[in-house]
Amino acid sequence: MPPGVTVVIIIAVVLLLIVVWYIGTMNSLRQLEVKVEEADSGIDVALTKRFDVLSKLVNTVKGYAKHEKETLESVTKWRAGLPKNLTMEQKQEFMEKMNGIQSGINVAVEAYPDLKADKSFLNLQQNITDVEEHLQAARRLYNANVSTINSRIVTFPTSIVAGMIQMTKKEFFEAEAAKREDVDISF
Repeated sequence: MPPGVTVVIIIAVVLLLIVVWYIGTMNSLRQLEVKVEEADSGIDVALTKRFDVLSKLVNTVKGYAKHEKETLESVTKWRAGLPKNLTMEQKQEFMEKMNGIQSGINVAVEAYPDLKADKSFLNLQQNITDVEEHLQAARRLYNANVSTINSRIVTFPTSIVAGMIQMTKKEFFEAEAAKREDVDISF
């Protein structure tokens, strides 16, 4: 075989390997992006479930605490449900508002000892605990997927492919400012 043909074959093989690597890397990044979107959807599901459970809790509290209008009116405003296609910042804002509503419900419950003993109320409290744990798990999964894709996006040589397909780093789901502070447990 003439030396020129050997060089052409070597160059063709190297180019083929580069193209296969590029396609494989691009597909891998796209798959990670789908995982981030799926985890983001998981947060939406958990927020919707949380909203539904809190709405049921409010209906239970309504029977006992009719004059607790401010808390109940706040919940009613949010009864329209979780809006679609929220940014991570908007989801965090929605969660902060729901936390405020839940705090108001807790204050109303303390004023009605009979309500605290009601079986349906106790069941709803357990459901809220379950929903909160599900929401935490959804946030952890989302952040784990974001961490994976962001690591790949900034790591050489994958960063070259990420730049070529205009893939940018994703934002993490961060704790609300109030939850970063130390809890005051003094009596």
